[in-house]
Amino acid sequence: MKPSVSIIMGSTSDLPVMKKAADFLNSMEVPFEMLALSAHRTPEEVAQFARDAAPRGVKVIIAGAGMAAALPGVIAAITPLPVIGVPLSATLQGTDALYSIVQMPPAIPVATVGIDGAMNAAVLAVRMLALLDDALAERYAAWASELNSKIVKANEALSEIQYDFKTN
Repeated sequence: MKPSVSIIMGSTSDLPVMKKAADFLNSMEVPFEMLALSAHRTPEEVAQFARDAAPRGVKVIIAGAGMAAALPGVIAAITPLPVIGVPLSATLQGTDALYSIVQMPPAIPVATVGIDGAMNAAVLAVRMLALLDDALAERYAAWASELNSKIVKANEALSEIQYDFKTN
């Protein structure tokens, strides 16, 4: 089994957030790999990874980074693959990472999700992959339908809560 998605993090301390991406990809039956690579501590390994990802069959890269948050941008500068950046709340509640990832120079795009938004990064990756994979599109549609059902059930439960001045 070859990975379709790479989940990259600066260190394993990012795993609690990035695990959410792995959990979702796993539930969608999307093959993925997880690696710790640092744009600052292992720049040569990052460059090699970025060059080799597409030839190895990777289709989308999810890169989480905090603080200076260079990892997604460095990868995007080297690979032709779509890169989804996950700003991590390592310092300044993640705003420093968010700005670093979202403010890329022209021609070096990094799709960026919210701070600690690894789950949304995985959802976006699945949506990209599902464009060319009907079975994955069906699994994603079934999952999305469940989201709708959860809200319908939540509203049913809310309707049972009684207050003197509640109108619904």
